[in-house]
Amino acid sequence: MGLTSKEHETIRDELKAAEKPFFLFHDDPDGLTSFLLLKRFIGRGYGMMVKAEPNVNDRFLAAVKSNKPDTIFVLDVALMQQSFVDTVKSETFGVKNVVWIDHHQLVKLSGVKYFNPRLRSHLDNPPASYLCWKTVEETSRSDFWLAMAGIVSDWHMPEFAGEFTKAYPQLLPKPMTAEEALFTTDIGKLGRIFSFMLKGPTSEAMACIRALEKVSDPYEILNMTTSPGKFIYRQFKKINSDYEKLLADAKEAAERSKDKKFLIFTYKGKQSFSGDLANELLFLYPDRILVVGRERQDYYMLSFRARNVPVLPALQKALVGIDGYGGGHENASGGSVNKKDFERFIEKFKGEF
Repeated sequence: MGLTSKEHETIRDELKAAEKPFFLFHDDPDGLTSFLLLKRFIGRGYGMMVKAEPNVNDRFLAAVKSNKPDTIFVLDVALMQQSFVDTVKSETFGVKNVVWIDHHQLVKLSGVKYFNPRLRSHLDNPPASYLCWKTVEETSRSDFWLAMAGIVSDWHMPEFAGEFTKAYPQLLPKPMTAEEALFTTDIGKLGRIFSFMLKGPTSEAMACIRALEKVSDPYEILNMTTSPGKFIYRQFKKINSDYEKLLADAKEAAERSKDKKFLIFTYKGKQSFSGDLANELLFLYPDRILVVGRERQDYYMLSFRARNVPVLPALQKALVGIDGYGGGHENASGGSVNKKDFERFIEKFKGEF
């Protein structure tokens, strides 16, 4: 499962050779922990979140030009544009290498060192944090908890879960499924903390990331024993209060709905909780197909989840003739649909099941 030993070796070589690495990572716990694992491994580099649309494109050129990296590492981001690669590798920008570590649907680009286990099997898609951990684990054992929080947050329970339980029994008391761990254990709570600290203004999220870089033990956060841990936990509590209100509304809508096959829930708000809500609602209502969306200007930003049927093919078919986009994993996808097309899109999406 995952990458080959040769591929891990190649990534390590790229990391060690990079004098000024620049990390672009998805703004979720999987992307965040992937970035932290690699940066801690080499002790240098600058990171920037890929927020809103999971796509590395020309909107990041200004940041590249400002930081002047020699190597760009793209972590847990589903899409990247050829124009971005061509521009950053031009003489003007001078980037030597673009290294892309991902586990989403395959994308063909030139000029990129692409590491995705789906190149061998489309069913092999462990999280990016798993791939990064397997790259650095021999010299980064103190970051085991960090890796596990990212991995479990992406609904994956790795083969080394038993080893983790022995090392951190308070975080993961016994073997269990990823979703059980995510919603019933402290390793799952850490994942939730990481997710929520990335919400809100970018300046606040980056302050949390800088604080997390100073944390060496998970209990600094959970028990608030250090200044960085207290700062992160306070940010989490502030965001979590808004989330709990939305979750209560979603549960009420689920119980009230006569449709027990689908759960369609939309909301307004400054914070994006769609993915978090979709995951927890799937845990609570495992037999339903979920569509959770936040109103953002003229669009709904959507998350799709289902346990026993693939949502990605239905999403892609339903988008035909619709102002929107979508992609991701077979049972966990994301997208965006214009509000004027939303009802028609939902009707088409339901019709695929």
